[in-house]
Formats: sequence, C-alpha cells, structure tokens
Amino acid sequence: MSAQSVTPAFLTYIKDLYGEALSTEQLQRYQLLKEQFAAYFPADPEPFFFSTPGRTEIMGNHTDHQHGHVLCASVNMDIIAAVVPVNKPEVILKSYGYDKADHIDLNILEPQAAEREHSAALIRGVARAFRDRGAQIGGYHAYTMSNVPAGSGLSSSAAFEVLNAAILNTLYNQSRFDAVELARISQFAENRFFGKPSGLMDQCGCAVGGFIAIDFADPEKAQVTRVPLDFADSGYSMIITKTGGSHADLTDEYAAIPREMKAVAQALGQEVLQQVDPQVFYRELPALRQSLGDRAVLRAMHFFDEDQRVLAAGRALEAHNIQAFLNILRASGLSSWRLLQNVTSSRSDHDQPVTMALAYSEHLLGSQGYFRVHGGGFAGTIQAFVPLALKADYLNGMRRVFGEANVMEVGIRPCGTRTYTPETRPGSAVG
Repeated sequence: MSAQSVTPAFLTYIKDLYGEALSTEQLQRYQLLKEQFAAYFPADPEPFFFSTPGRTEIMGNHTDHQHGHVLCASVNMDIIAAVVPVNKPEVILKSYGYDKADHIDLNILEPQAAEREHSAALIRGVARAFRDRGAQIGGYHAYTMSNVPAGSGLSSSAAFEVLNAAILNTLYNQSRFDAVELARISQFAENRFFGKPSGLMDQCGCAVGGFIAIDFADPEKAQVTRVPLDFADSGYSMIITKTGGSHADLTDEYAAIPREMKAVAQALGQEVLQQVDPQVFYRELPALRQSLGDRAVLRAMHFFDEDQRVLAAGRALEAHNIQAFLNILRASGLSSWRLLQNVTSSRSDHDQPVTMALAYSEHLLGSQGYFRVHGGGFAGTIQAFVPLALKADYLNGMRRVFGEANVMEVGIRPCGTRTYTPETRPGSAVG
C-alpha cells in the first residue's frame, strides 16, 4: 500500500493511529499484513483491519489487584490483524514469524491444559467470556503482526487478548461492549484460561488508550479518567529497556505478591488492602510480622504508600507540574525496589538484570533522570524518563550494556483498540 493506492478513508485511519510522519512506514506494514493474509487464506474476501496497542505502566505498581489506583498509557507499538468472519465455529489465527497457527473449536469453551500459557488459551478464553455475557460468538480467520516486543513489559499478551475481544465485538456484536468491558473480558481469559493472575490495568491500557488514571475500588465498575499529558512537550523522553530474562517461569513470583497482600488484608478482616485502614495496619504491625512474615508486611506498606502516590501524581499532572510528577515517580520506583521487592527474582542470585539496569541508569543519569521497574517485575524491563539533553548518552550507554534492539524510545498513543471496516468508514472506535 502507498498513499497513492489506498482509499482516503484508510489513509485517515492510518494517520489517526500513527501520525503523519509514520503513515508511509505503516502503510507498508499493512500492505505486508494484507499480502500475508491473502497467501494464508487465499479464498477469503477483503479483510477487516484491527489495531491494539501495548501499554506502559506509569505508576501504581501492583496496586490494581488490591482495588487501588494506577496510571498507565497506551504506547505507539501495536498488534495489527487482518480478519474475515467465517461460517464455521472455528478460529484460525496465524501470527507473522510463527510457524504454527492457532486452531480453536468454538464448541469447546473450557480451559484446555495443553493450551495453558499459550495464545490459543487467550482466544478460547475471550470467546468463553463473550458467551458467558450472553453475547454472540462466531468463527474468523485472522493474520496478525506485532511490533510490541515480547517480554518487554509493554503487555503484548494483553494487547493480543484485547485484539481478539475487539474482533468478536465488531464482527458479531455490533460493538456493543465498551473498552473497559473488553478489558474485563480479556482479563478473564488471562486469569482463567492462560493461567496468569493479572489485574485489570494491562487490558485497560490497551483497550482504552491514551494516558489514563484508573480507580479499581470497584473492579466491576472501574473508573477510567483520561489524563491531559503530552510527553512530547515535557522536556523528557520515555525510554524502555528490555533487560533480559524470561517471564515464562516467574508466574509463582507474580502470584506471591497479590497472595501476600491479600493475606495481610484478611488478617485485618478485609478482602483486599484498599479496604484496610492504614492506621489499623500500622497498629497491628507486630502481630502481622509474626503471623505473615516481613515480606508480606513490606509489600502491604508499599501498597498504602503507592496508592497515595498515584493520586498525588494525578494532581501534579492536572496542574501541569511535570517536575512534581517525576519526583513522585522516583519515590514509586524506590518503593518497588525496597518494599515490593519485585526487582530481583529469588530463583537466581547470579542473574539480576533488572537491578543492574536500575543501578546503571542511576550511574548514567544521577539526579537528573527518573527510573523504575516496569510492570510485574522480576525480569523484563525498566522505564526511564530522561531529559532530552541526556537522551543520546543514555541510549548509547544502555544499548552498550543491554543490546541495541533492547533499548527503545516509546511514545504515547492517543487511542486504544481500533477497527477499520473496508466497506464503509475510516474506523470504528470501541473506546
């Protein structure tokens, strides 16, 4: 595809998602997607196109599963898909760069042990969540391409879930579900079928889009508020470093955090920490240490402070006080490191890539930059906000240590998951 060969409607869709500067590059990407789809599904008609971004956690590290507050944003990296509905209760999904396609029989909507922690589980789980809501489900052929790096902490799995939820929502349900409901559908698939006990933040960031604050006090009615922030005007660049290590064997490490936080809450007569009075927590500190151990107590301390930091950061952003926001973010990063303890995996004393990336960032930036563990932790990525004057030196330094392809400047995408329908209009927004 080129700007000369596509319809004005599709060109508008591309520019709305990626901006004028990247339109030519993205048109070429969609052309490759269309060619791959046609080669794999040669009998199918003109496809729909879908795009779902990854997300970056800004603040609120491990607060969502305790019904707390978070700040997150969609990023300018996405999973795109060419999709055609079919008159069979079957999904066939092929991903670019992978040899094997997923084949899902939609007559079977129970978790399959062999699919656990694989993409097929997410597709099946999304379909089950639609059925449980009394919604329509149906088959489709899909070919996907992603530039959200796997293992980057930018929620490639959540983007994949939301993408498939958007497909069923568009093809069979007249886009009846809003973005937050698509996020809940996707979380169900990840929790119940994929086997990862995630909160709702990742999916909300991918589905809703832009820079958002989320209040999870009532997870069934999460309050999502868009935050007016443009990092392009802040004087800082957001840089993600993929430090190495795999998340594949860390599910137990992730699961321990909500489990220990909930144990503290339950010891104080509540279900989650958001329901606990911090004064009661600190009054009962000696007994909690004795019954639950120090790590659980420290993680609860992180929650109480982090939840208040998110609110303070939101106020700073509303006042356009970037420096105050960044100071709060620095405190958030230190709390994750010291109290939440999701920087170093207990599985290895030899390899500590996240800790190394944080320490080296401090060496490169001193007091002029802001950095933190990004996402679930233990392996994966860190996030840094770097003054533009130091950006080149920071990128060069981190790339020298962690690899050229593993250090990337990331922008904020203004919208969440989107659909282009070839028959009529430039885009159908679900968020």
